Amino acid sequence: MNSNNQYEGTGNEMIKTRLVRLLSHAKKYIVYNVMWQWMALIAQVVSVFTIAGLFGKLYAKKAASGDIVNCACVFAAVLVVRFLCDKMAAGASYKASVDVKCILRDKIYEKLLKIGVSYNEKIATSEVVQLSTEGVEQLEIYFGKYLPQLFYSILAPVTLFIVLAAKASIKAGVVLLLCVPLIPASIVAVQKIAKKLLNNYWGIYTELGDSFLENLQGLTTLKIYQADGMKAEQMDEEAAEFRKITMKVLTMQLNSTSVMDIVAYGGAVVGMIVALSEFLKGNITLEQTLCIVLLASEFFIPLRLLGSFFHIAMNGMAASDKIFGLLDLEEDKTGKVIFTKEQLKNLSVRFEDVNFSYNSDRKILNDVSLDISPGSFVSLVGESGCGKSTIAGLISGKNKKFNGRLTLSGVPIGDIAESELMRHVKVVRHNSYLFKGTVRENLIMADLDADDEKLKAVLIKVNLWDFVSENGGLDMEIAEKGDNLSGGQCQRLCIARAILHDSEMYIFDEAASNIDAESEGMIMDAIHELAKTKTVLLISHRLFNVISSDNIYMLKDGEIAESGTHEQLMKKSGEYFRLFESQRKLEEFGKEDADVCREILSLIHI
Repeated sequence: MNSNNQYEGTGNEMIKTRLVRLLSHAKKYIVYNVMWQWMALIAQVVSVFTIAGLFGKLYAKKAASGDIVNCACVFAAVLVVRFLCDKMAAGASYKASVDVKCILRDKIYEKLLKIGVSYNEKIATSEVVQLSTEGVEQLEIYFGKYLPQLFYSILAPVTLFIVLAAKASIKAGVVLLLCVPLIPASIVAVQKIAKKLLNNYWGIYTELGDSFLENLQGLTTLKIYQADGMKAEQMDEEAAEFRKITMKVLTMQLNSTSVMDIVAYGGAVVGMIVALSEFLKGNITLEQTLCIVLLASEFFIPLRLLGSFFHIAMNGMAASDKIFGLLDLEEDKTGKVIFTKEQLKNLSVRFEDVNFSYNSDRKILNDVSLDISPGSFVSLVGESGCGKSTIAGLISGKNKKFNGRLTLSGVPIGDIAESELMRHVKVVRHNSYLFKGTVRENLIMADLDADDEKLKAVLIKVNLWDFVSENGGLDMEIAEKGDNLSGGQCQRLCIARAILHDSEMYIFDEAASNIDAESEGMIMDAIHELAKTKTVLLISHRLFNVISSDNIYMLKDGEIAESGTHEQLMKKSGEYFRLFESQRKLEEFGKEDADVCREILSLIHI
């Protein structure tokens, strides 16, 4: 997925109005921030006028010792006030930032829940991770720093103009005020240049993150095939592209900062020159001149700081475009049908001429028709890539875009509420996820009301209790992805969790693959036991596991090649017979090799 072209933001305004509306709860903290900064400015104005007044009296030789003391007291009080105001403004900024992070991450998570299990068909997981982490962090600065500074940058010059026009020189005040818009003008000019650049930056950044995540997850495989060097070179090339775009962004930021510095300090100098000119003409006093000179920079410093925050804010606004692109993703129409007790009791599945493809180049399922009766044990078999897992994905709602008719208890799957489907159809795949935590925590999510006895009982069903009890019981720690368990133990724990959920239908998608023979036997025993009371769909590459099935569907090239019981299919001597016999001979050959190895080892031992 190319994140760079997936969706683009539409706004180029200095204030993202949609973002402000979405995060309306944080607006009060922006107001508090501006208010505290403004109070600090008023304190600064008081101190400047006090100091200027003292110098005016000194120049006129009218100063008394009490004036100096008063000036010192005022200056000390101003320092305290400014300290408190800065602290309160920082606190408001922090609260705004916290609100932004909580709200945005909640919105992203809620959107993914609304999209449902098929969300990865619309957006890459790595992009979701990056937007919900760094993207949100950038917007934290946008709300916590940029927006308050933007409003304060408007309020501060207006306040200073009123003060200087009333107490000093209206001419100098007008000149300073007229120079102020030059900084926002430069910001707008930079924004137009930076918007496309930052969109490209985020596109390359997410692609780099996607590649890194993929290579990290497949690191063991890369090491086995010694392909890590090749992938490292590819990563280096992608990193070089990211480095180039980063340098362009930094160069743009440096150049724009220099421009804003020139405008800011140039405007202050112009104001000072006007003030000195007025003083020399005798139009204003020394006290008034000093006030203008000392406050001239205060007209521009807020906007100058805004310019500094703006670069970060631009990155945040680019991130917000991506976030809104995610939030605006079309949600699949989900049904609202809730199964009746009778429908659940007789939960059946019917495929009628179902066609499915992930892309237009290759059709995965071609006019597939099959039935899964209530309480039956049905198996799907066939060579890799024939469409077995796709059928499981369609029944569970993971794969949605298909042609044909698919019903559960006579109800079209598109009309069934997704929550209802999740509740009554449980899928256990070969790579089902285990969370970091305890055995109890991994099980209890399937049934929040389950007590320890119930948890123990379900572990006994999958022949895992003895192992768990020897290693801390239900409080046994589980590493992320179950890395401290064997493959068979992971699968049995996942099956125990599924059984605990007590659904009407279970789908086991290669649940016994890539594990040792002993664990496979334990898992199949658990599945066969479950099939006595529940509707079970078993997908297995090993045909020995499906012999006892009520019905077996043999898939080939996305079509149902054969169907029937094991005995019926063996009599047909078709595709199923051929595959079964080839697996049987291969297993017998492997068993003979194992026997030979044991004999050799026994002779060596003798």
